[in-house]
Amino acid sequence: MKSIVLENGKAVLKELPIPKLQEGDVLVKMKACGLCGTDIEKMCGQYTASQPILGHEPAGIIAESTVDWLKPGDRVFAHHHVPCYECYYCKKGSPTMCPYYRKTNLDPGGFSEYFRVPAWNVKRGGILKLPVNVSFDEGAFIEPLATVIRAQRRVRIDEGDTIFIVGAGPMGLLHAMMAKVNKADSIITSDISDFRVEFAYKIGVDYSLNSKKVDVVEEVRKLTDGRGADVSIIAAGSPSAILTGLKAVRRGGRVLLFGVPYKGTILNYDISDLLNNEISIISSNAAVEEDTREALNLLALKKIDVTKLITHRFPLTEFENAVRVAKEGNSIKVIIYD
Repeated sequence: MKSIVLENGKAVLKELPIPKLQEGDVLVKMKACGLCGTDIEKMCGQYTASQPILGHEPAGIIAESTVDWLKPGDRVFAHHHVPCYECYYCKKGSPTMCPYYRKTNLDPGGFSEYFRVPAWNVKRGGILKLPVNVSFDEGAFIEPLATVIRAQRRVRIDEGDTIFIVGAGPMGLLHAMMAKVNKADSIITSDISDFRVEFAYKIGVDYSLNSKKVDVVEEVRKLTDGRGADVSIIAAGSPSAILTGLKAVRRGGRVLLFGVPYKGTILNYDISDLLNNEISIISSNAAVEEDTREALNLLALKKIDVTKLITHRFPLTEFENAVRVAKEGNSIKVIIYD
């Protein structure tokens, strides 16, 4: 079978044997898998928080199963990281900090004609059946949407809030869509890409700002009667993005750290401003099964149309072109299919 694997930091299309199943495992034929920013960061050696396995947003069809409730032909989403739900961290409400969480993964990864979902994941809810009204492309959004759901639950979006999102890439725009579901009043986004600044309006953002052309913090304050946003969501990892989000939030506001900064990132920021202005900083990392189930439910009920975010689709054999397009910045969501 064809599979994209990392070799010496480079993504390589290889012929691999179809994974063999053990008791409790299932084999999935990939139909769609989203290309994530973390996949690209792994290729560049900039993301080390999890194993160097590519493709974690897959949907497909069960090809072989060792469990009764999953049959060949079933349409499914598979979650790559699943916690134990029994350890100290899981019981204290921090399941993505579970020591087993990042030890679990798909074999050999979601960018493969076939991949094995280990029994650990299957047993703990890491496989969801897709209803007939949820396409494979939509299924490929379950994991990223789940991370957004968990993050907004942690930071809290109140009805009528003004939300400022730094970064109008696929995750920033998913945040915009989810904030509307959570009854936010006004959504402001910013980005350095002309393409993404304009694209944000297509999915219902109220104001989209180009941070290369305007003083974003000043503009956010103008749009909020001088206060600043109720919530800043930082969906980019650069120090400048983090500083913009911190400076654009109102007194008593909340800041969500969502985009992953590079290891070693240091901010030039006066910490006294946090206390003097009572600004709360919340971080959120990844998602678990309550979140993936909620994401699937939102997609099935058509409360979020994630297909609006798909700008490019590439077959598995054109993975190199897909990465090139994603890096160029004139795209939102790139889907790999087989």
